[in-house]
Amino acid sequence: MEENKAIKGGLRELKTLQTEPIKMKYVLYARKSSEAEEKQALSIDSQVKEMLQIAERDKLEIVDIRRESHSAKDSGQRPVFKEIVSDIRTGRYNAILVWHPDRLSRNAGDLGSLVDLMDQKRLITIQTYSQQFSNSPSDKFLLMILCSQAKLENDNKSVNVKRGLRTRCEMGLWPAPAPTGYLNEKRIDRKGYVMIDPERGPVMRKMFEKVALEKWSGRKVYHWLKFEMNFRSATSNKPLTLSNIYRLLQTPFFYGTFEYPSKSGNWYTGKHEPLITRELFEKVQEQLTRSEITHERKEFAFSRIMTCGLCGSGVVADEKHKKLASGGTADYIYYGCNRSKNLDCKCGYLREEELIKQLVALIEKVEVEEKFIKKKFDQEQSRMAVFQKQFYGTKMPKSEIEYDPKKFTEHVLTEGTVEEKREMLANLRGKILLTNKVITVVN
Repeated sequence: MEENKAIKGGLRELKTLQTEPIKMKYVLYARKSSEAEEKQALSIDSQVKEMLQIAERDKLEIVDIRRESHSAKDSGQRPVFKEIVSDIRTGRYNAILVWHPDRLSRNAGDLGSLVDLMDQKRLITIQTYSQQFSNSPSDKFLLMILCSQAKLENDNKSVNVKRGLRTRCEMGLWPAPAPTGYLNEKRIDRKGYVMIDPERGPVMRKMFEKVALEKWSGRKVYHWLKFEMNFRSATSNKPLTLSNIYRLLQTPFFYGTFEYPSKSGNWYTGKHEPLITRELFEKVQEQLTRSEITHERKEFAFSRIMTCGLCGSGVVADEKHKKLASGGTADYIYYGCNRSKNLDCKCGYLREEELIKQLVALIEKVEVEEKFIKKKFDQEQSRMAVFQKQFYGTKMPKSEIEYDPKKFTEHVLTEGTVEEKREMLANLRGKILLTNKVITVVN
C-alpha cells in the first residue's frame, strides 16, 4: 500500500516537472550593420534601444547586453559572438534577442553552431524584431534560409565590386586613393580619375630625378624631403617614411601604367598624366639595384641593438678597408648613429674592438639574464665535452668547470660568433646607449 502511494507521488512530481515551463534567460546581441563607418555605432545603439523595448513589452529577462563591431562574413572571427556561444553551452543563457537573423550570421560556420545548440536543446529560442525561431524543423529551416540569403547578398556584393573595379581598371582609371603626387578628382562625372597634385607632384618628379641622375640614396632622399622640403603627404599630413619612399620609387604608376590588384600580374595603361618617363623610371630601378648590390647587407654583431644617446636614432655598423704599406689591407668595423632622427647628430664613431672592451668593462655593473646565461653555459659545456671525448677519449668532470655568468658573458662577447654576440647582448638587462663614443647601459 505504502509502495503504491510512493509510486503515485513520484508520478505526480514527474508530471509537474514536465509541465513546468523552462525559464528563458536572454542575451541581447547587437552587431554593426554594413552602413558607412560613421553610422555603424548609431546602428548598434538603435538596435539595443529597440530590443530593450521589446524585452519590456514581452517581459523578457535580459541577462546580458553584448555589442560587437566585427563583420559576420567570416566564420569564427567575432570574439563576442564566440563568448556568447560558449556561455550558452555552459547554461548562462538559453535564448538570444537580436534585431535580425543576419546580425547573428552571414556564414555557414557560425550558423551551424547556432543550429547545433538548438539541436542540443541548449538554445531554446532566437527572438528578432518581427520573428521568433524555436527548436522546430520549420523554424530552423527558415532561420537557415534567412542567414543563407544574407550570405548570398554578401557574395554577390563582393563579385559586383570586383567586377566594377576590373571594369574601371580596363578603362584606365585608378580604383584606389591616389598615390603621393596625385589627387583624386572629386567631380561625380570624373569618378576614378586622378590629377597631378600641383604642390607635391613636382617634388615627386625631382625625387626620381635625384635618384636616377644624381645617384641619391633612399636615405638621402628621406632627409631632403623631411628637413629641406618639409614635405608632408596629402592624406596624413606627415613626412614620408623611408620604406614609403622606396615603395614610391618602385611604383610604375608615375610613368603611366599600373598593376591591380598588387602582384596579380594584371597590368593596365592609365588615363592619368604621367609625372615621369619610363626611361627615367628604369634608371631609378637600375640605381636602386646597384645600391643594393654595393651595400649588400652584412651582419654585424652589435648593429640595430643599440641606441644613440644624443638623438635617439639607431646605431648601425660600417666596414672600412685601409691599404697597408706592406700592400695588404686592414678591415675595421665602426659603430655610429644612423642619424634617422637628427641629420646633424655628433655622436661619433666607435671601433668594434673598443666597443667590446667597454662592454666587457660594464659586465660587472650590468645585470644579466641568469636563466639564459646558464642555459648557454650548459650547452657550451656539453659541446666541449663531446669534442674532448671524440678527439682525446676523455671527458672533463663537471665539478672541474666553474660557472661564472659574468666571465662567460665576457667570453662570448670576445670569442663568440656574430649570432652568439648579438644574442648575448640582447639578454643584458637595460638599454644600451652610445654617446660620444662611450657605451652606457640604463634601465
